Amino acid sequence: MFFSVSNFSNYRARFSMPGGTENLFYSFNLGPVHFIGISTEMYYFLNYGLKTLVFQYEWLVNDLQEANRPENRARRPWIIVYGHRPMYCSNGNGDDCTHTETLTRVGWPFFHMFGLEELFYKQAVDVEIWAHEHSYERSWPLYDYQIYNGSQADPYRNPRAPIHLITGSAGCKEGREPFDKNRPDWSAFHSQDYGYTRMKAYNRTHLYFEQVSDDKNGAIIDSFWLVKDKHGSYV
Repeated sequence: MFFSVSNFSNYRARFSMPGGTENLFYSFNLGPVHFIGISTEMYYFLNYGLKTLVFQYEWLVNDLQEANRPENRARRPWIIVYGHRPMYCSNGNGDDCTHTETLTRVGWPFFHMFGLEELFYKQAVDVEIWAHEHSYERSWPLYDYQIYNGSQADPYRNPRAPIHLITGSAGCKEGREPFDKNRPDWSAFHSQDYGYTRMKAYNRTHLYFEQVSDDKNGAIIDSFWLVKDKHGSYV
């Protein structure tokens, strides 16, 4: 069978995802969580055209608005978005996420159209999960390079911005990603250990995350509770 390589046609033809959005982005509900999977690659391959990027952004706006309808947010209070390329990282490799104006964060260069950070903030997304970097990194509650902890003593209780997680430490023939020697203030924890992340949605108020290290024979090297007494706007 022939698959065109233009405009991600090969992915759309090979894979089947929920929602009827040509397989590049979708959402589903599981327990108290509304999950949204997006493609970050279309921000980096504009030579394939802009139509798919615009289509995803418009779909994403509608999906988040639907998830935030009061009856839906009451039924599924947690909103978690995941995609490949992160908005923030402290890796020392010169990737896009090490720059201040990440494409997924602010959108098209110069025009700043279709950026995702402001949208996710306004639509009260709780957690943003990324990969791409072959490492693990957890942020403090973060928006536009500003930390919005719930409190100094309990930063993840009622935070005032989303939490970013990079969980790309499963292993790759390209090896581990180094970190910059000066860790930014927004980065709460990072590790080069091979491993994986586990999440448990206990109920409408408590999410639990932990990072498992294969290098340390299954030891938990990082963990935190995200606790929200209410869900909705950060402002």
